[in-house]
Formats: sequence, C-alpha cells, structure tokens
Amino acid sequence: MTRRPRRTKALLAALLAPLLLAGCDVPSFGVSKGVSATSHNTFILWQGFSIAGIIVGGGTFLFILWAVFRYRKKSDAIPKQTQYNLPLEIFYTIMPIVIVIGLFAATVVVENEVTAEPNAQANITITAFQWGWKFTYPGHRAVIVGQTTQNPEMVMPADENVHFNLVSLDVVHGFYVRDFNFSRYAQPGLTNVFTFNITKTGVYNGQCTQLCGLYHSLMYFRIKVVTPAQYKAWLAVQDATTPASRALAAKGAIKLGTASQVPTKPAYTTYGAH
Repeated sequence: MTRRPRRTKALLAALLAPLLLAGCDVPSFGVSKGVSATSHNTFILWQGFSIAGIIVGGGTFLFILWAVFRYRKKSDAIPKQTQYNLPLEIFYTIMPIVIVIGLFAATVVVENEVTAEPNAQANITITAFQWGWKFTYPGHRAVIVGQTTQNPEMVMPADENVHFNLVSLDVVHGFYVRDFNFSRYAQPGLTNVFTFNITKTGVYNGQCTQLCGLYHSLMYFRIKVVTPAQYKAWLAVQDATTPASRALAAKGAIKLGTASQVPTKPAYTTYGAH
C-alpha cells in the first residue's frame, strides 16, 4: 500500500469519527444532565470537552507508543534521516488551532446562555453566612434561614425565569447545585446575579463548595421547584402567616453563632434524589 492511500484512509477516519460518536450513547463523564436548557447545554459542552480530550490525549499516547516500538534501537547503525514532511507539519500545526478555536467558540456560546439575564417572573435573594443560608423574596414576607444541620429549603417556580441575587455576610462561600450544573461564589461586598429556568419540578440538593471555616462541610441546602400555581400559593401563605416584625428582623442581621455542641452531619449526602 502506498503512503498516499494510507494517509487518505487516516484522514477519512478522523473526519468520520465525530459522526460515528454522535450515534453512540455518550457517557456523562460524572456530570448531571441538568434540569434546564442552560444546564443541559453545559452538560453537552462537558461531554464535548471530555471526548476531545480523550481523542487528543489517546492519539498522542498511541503515536508515542508507535514511535517507541517503530524506531527502537536495532543496531549501532544510524537510521535513515528524514525531515521536512510539509503536509504533516501543516496538519499538526493547523489542527490544534482548529480544536482550540472550536472549543473556545462552544464555550462562549454556552457561557453567554448561562449568564444571560432575561426578563424574570420571580426574584430571590440568597445570603450565605457561616455556616448557613438565608433565602428572601423581595416584595414578600417569606424568609427562610437555616444553619449547619437545619438544611434550609428554598422554594422556586418551574418553567419561569427566576432572578437571583447572591451575597455573603462574612467570607467567600460557594453556591453549588449539581443538578443545575451551576456554581457561583458568594463574596462579601459583591452581588452576583444569575437566572434559572428549571423545567422539572422536584427537590434538588446543594452545598457550599468554598472552604469557609469550621463547619463548611455541613453547609447544605435544598431547592424545591414547584409549579407556578403552587409557588404563588406558597407565597400567599407566607405573606399571611409571617408577622411583619419577624420578616423585618430575619431580613436584617443574622446571628452567626452555632450551638455549643458540634453539629451532626445531615442525613442526606448524595445528589440526584428528587
């Protein structure tokens, strides 16, 4: 077989590989598929990066092995020297640039979707503190506060754009929800904003992902996604049953102390239980 047909077959295999992989059930590579359009796109982007890494890394490793065995020392004679393979040099110069540009472009598209701020139908403020979470609803009396083992539960509507303001009262915390494929820092003196539109009702677990002190490992929370009608009914109940004085006090300063005894770890420690 001449060298040209061999190169042609290798090029065709490289071009057809993405099409063949597209028909396979691609593994998740340890990431949730997501419960919103943006989180699902993030999941697909992660799959693409993982596959690209496997192809590039695996191909490089195979070429190294081929060179090791093909050109291993067989005698003391100097082997034939070759240089200036122009087509090959053009290929391995251009191909990495194309791969990087492709991955960068895909990242920009997905990141723009994640950071977009469409018109919101609801607003929630998230306040992180050592070592718990506070969820308040601007324009309503609903206030949810929980520390360490209390695992506070935020309530939000499904199929609606919900705008969030994320702040911290003390140190840097990490707001992370695995099933949303989403993580943001809660930083003192800075408000981070983002929007969720969750398409599937259920209860989703979250936690702090930034080492923030002694009880960082207990800083869990839950997000309960309900239908818009259930969300409005829940807000109405909160407004009717929460005294204005209590709501005002809860929206103000938070007592940052913990119990004298060491808190026990929450019962749930796994993700994905809806």
